[in-house]
Amino acid sequence: MTIRTLTCCLVLALAGCASNGLTRVTDPDLPRALPGDTPVAVRWSDPAQFTEIRYSRNPSQASEGDWVEEIAEYLQSRTARALPAGERVEIDIVDIQRAGEYEWLRDTAQDIRVMRDLYPPRMTLQFRRYAADGHVIAEGERRLVDNAYLMGPQPISTSDTLVYEKRLIDRWIRTEFGS
Repeated sequence: MTIRTLTCCLVLALAGCASNGLTRVTDPDLPRALPGDTPVAVRWSDPAQFTEIRYSRNPSQASEGDWVEEIAEYLQSRTARALPAGERVEIDIVDIQRAGEYEWLRDTAQDIRVMRDLYPPRMTLQFRRYAADGHVIAEGERRLVDNAYLMGPQPISTSDTLVYEKRLIDRWIRTEFGS
């Protein structure tokens, strides 16, 4: 075997290993709810049906990662902090459209996520809030959107790719739970 053949085999083997480790939010084997015995239960429908993936210019790249679970965990932890003692909440994430959109740029010859005013973060949630005695004190569907997400204070050098979605959740929690 030549060095060139060995190099090609090594590159192909490494590429195979790298592709096996890729997480996709659309994987049917992934859970659709957060585990745990907390006062805030969070579930979500099939991410393949979310606007983020269905209408993306690059659905393959839009489905990469574990961003749905990361949003759900953030929603759970922040809601739990705002919830009065004894109360509990069930939240269903119905739809997500992340801030930005994939655009093909001629200079780079690849799709990258571009932040523009016309691509605001959006989320649709259904929830049911229970008092300590078990009766329902609030329920409904909330359509969250931040059309001015680029107008407010911008994150300084953050690597968090969900910063705008988390800000959207924080605003909903302040409005819904008053804290």
